Amino acid sequence: MTESDVEVGDGRSLHVYDTGGEVSDNRLVVFWHHGTPNLGVPPEPLFPVAERLGMRWVSYDRPGYAESTPNPGRDVASAAADVARVADARGINQFAVMGHSGGAPHALACAALMPERVIAAVCVSGTAPFEAEGLDWYAGMAPSGEAELRSAVAGRSELESYFAANEFDPEIFTPSDHAALAGEWSWLGRVAMQATKNGTPRGMVDDNLAYVGRWGFEPGQVSRPVLILHGGQDRVVPSSHGKWLASRVRPAELWLRQDDGHISILSSGAAALGWLRERI
Repeated sequence: MTESDVEVGDGRSLHVYDTGGEVSDNRLVVFWHHGTPNLGVPPEPLFPVAERLGMRWVSYDRPGYAESTPNPGRDVASAAADVARVADARGINQFAVMGHSGGAPHALACAALMPERVIAAVCVSGTAPFEAEGLDWYAGMAPSGEAELRSAVAGRSELESYFAANEFDPEIFTPSDHAALAGEWSWLGRVAMQATKNGTPRGMVDDNLAYVGRWGFEPGQVSRPVLILHGGQDRVVPSSHGKWLASRVRPAELWLRQDDGHISILSSGAAALGWLRERI
């Protein structure tokens, strides 16, 4: 895997990861969109199946994380322009997108706003828009997760104060999540620790503000095939969000895994990559 910094305009750059190594590569490119708080390094546990299916991972640290320049006031839709610039720099025309947790809305933005380039999308454990009609947005969330997002609704200052006064609550995850983090998906825990080793990253604050703000696109704009993958026991983003998205994104297919949580649902990641390959 190679790492590089790509200039994306306005004096900003993004730190990019690419398992292709070379600018030109004939494998199917899958842009990975990381969760909150993570770094953009693509999902190591899915490398073997991606290699078998002829897939190449490309990803980046979202603005405000690690070496990627902050983008003040960014919305979810801004990911589409950033991905387009990274793809142009790497000589990539068409690609698929996949996002987990906070990365899922950003992947959906790419599918909505770049239908000529995005072949298909996988959205895992992603939120619905904050103003989603008919959805009780907070219902089913763990108390600490709800408090964090309500702080975001109150504004940047309130959210920063929340992070300064509170530590990570392990009860936000289910027993199956903790088992996944102790096993195959321990990789994810290591990445999250890297993202937060110097305190709350600017990107984490900007992510939360983007989730509860206007996204900059409507899910109904999506015209490419979408797989929505969600755990029925998810305490971070309740499965009602996935169901809502599936009802609004007309090309969407919903895989609801009743026994999974926010992290353990990633055990279906290999099957989701197979779904992507079938759409090509």
